[in-house]
Amino acid sequence: MTYFSGENRNNILAEMETEVFDIFIIGGGITGAGIALDASTRGLKTALVEMQDFAAGTSSRSTKLVHGGLRYLKQFEVGLVAEVGKERAIVFENGPHVTTPEWMLLPIHKGGTFGKFSTSIGLRVYDFLAGVKKSERRTMLSASETLAKEPLVKKEGLLGGGYYVEYRTDDARLTIEVMKKAVENGAKAVNYSKVESFIYENGKVKGVIVIDVVTGKEYSIFAKKIINATGPWVDTMRDADKSKSGKVLRLTKGVHIVIDQTRFPLKQAIYYDTPDGRMVFAIPRDGKAYVGTTDTFYQNDTAHPTVTKEDRDYLIETINYMFPDVKVADDDIESSWAGVRPLIYEEGKDPSEISRKDEIWQSESGLITIAGGKLTGYRKMAETVVDLVAKSLNEKEARSLHACQTKTLPISGGDVGGSANFQAFIAEKTKKLIFDFSFSKEEAERLTRLYGSNIETLIDIMWETGKKAKEAQLPTSIYASLEYGIRYEMVTKPIDYLIRRTGAMFFNIEWVNQWKRQIISTMATTFNWTEEEKESYEAEVEMYIKEASKAV
Repeated sequence: MTYFSGENRNNILAEMETEVFDIFIIGGGITGAGIALDASTRGLKTALVEMQDFAAGTSSRSTKLVHGGLRYLKQFEVGLVAEVGKERAIVFENGPHVTTPEWMLLPIHKGGTFGKFSTSIGLRVYDFLAGVKKSERRTMLSASETLAKEPLVKKEGLLGGGYYVEYRTDDARLTIEVMKKAVENGAKAVNYSKVESFIYENGKVKGVIVIDVVTGKEYSIFAKKIINATGPWVDTMRDADKSKSGKVLRLTKGVHIVIDQTRFPLKQAIYYDTPDGRMVFAIPRDGKAYVGTTDTFYQNDTAHPTVTKEDRDYLIETINYMFPDVKVADDDIESSWAGVRPLIYEEGKDPSEISRKDEIWQSESGLITIAGGKLTGYRKMAETVVDLVAKSLNEKEARSLHACQTKTLPISGGDVGGSANFQAFIAEKTKKLIFDFSFSKEEAERLTRLYGSNIETLIDIMWETGKKAKEAQLPTSIYASLEYGIRYEMVTKPIDYLIRRTGAMFFNIEWVNQWKRQIISTMATTFNWTEEEKESYEAEVEMYIKEASKAV
């Protein structure tokens, strides 16, 4: 059993009760994970809890791009473009196994949102602000060059296109890898642990009451500083602290749909405008094409946003508008997901116009809240928060702290010799997997990309558990991947593995249906579930499959 194991949750929570932490973080999305990594590497005693699974909220339900914010240039948010543009290069360098450059095509049509001249100028400014390296700077294409890149694009009124680089990521795995690195540096982190209330002393927040959602057990945990990094639940925490005043959140919902490339044979990632003036991404990934996002105000169940028929119809309409020969229908959608974005409310603004800037507030009780922000900017947001905490320490404590370490620190799985060496790393480990386990080249490469430098641990598990995999009626790679998730990534429920550790629920739902029974049975044995518990988890998996497959 390892320290960040799904089997070790109770011990970690019990240990949290015995210490006073320098910093306690509520929320295990990318923002909370980033703060935990920054704080722990500076030498702060750090703890974090998440009421669901890590990345279960917004951080697993984005467009899965660490992008430079071209859309924000349109809103004249120059500072934001400059910051996130530079940050995305850092995210890539520190974890090339979870982030990869993706050339993006922006078709320009007569009467569309972007003109050829304005796009050329905009992309040039974008390259400058974002510090884009020479090999990835934008180029402008003619109509014929645009169609050569993507023949499915609407030909009528096509003037040409802009061609520039974005960075594609696996948002949930990025979050998990950042969290694992924080734990490696001494942070304590537990999922399925909900902060029920705050503990005060002389009007100042000194701790939290935490309920283990799995066991129902209650814990009292104390810290010098409490950070509210709960994303869409930020105002709920501020309410509990009786400090919700001034600026508040406005939640918006984004929806994505997934279509097999046999029905939508997209060659090239596209950023296209819609008849109502919005912008939508269509991105090829692992034999699928996913399309999104919508941007609508949202007030329903924050923990469980759902995809409506109206959401799906809207995205289908945009696909058939920009790719008229495809003629996609609702039956072609294999899966979908909805995510909630926590934006800072600006009166009178449309959801797509509200700023994605982050803001930090400190209440009279001392509770620090961070809200807004982007996936791309998580590291910089964390640095700002930890800087604020550092200023509150006494002189002796402050002197013992390191400066921010995260700008050049590889995340878990990122020890591959930097982005320049990543392809050579892939080739070497792929060859080893093929030789040792007779995997196909495709499967060997997929596993190496998924786990990065942690592939060596996965290989060890494969050698160790080959017999158990046969008994579980699972392929060696799946059994080892599941075992790795439980031991090293705090997989606690089947949906943790099926959605956030593998991405399969969104991008390979057929695979989920094929292996779900064996995966649940294996976990039931590992965790000694009762028959009732096992049935409960089976029902939960079926509910998520149904939701991903159908609109509500």
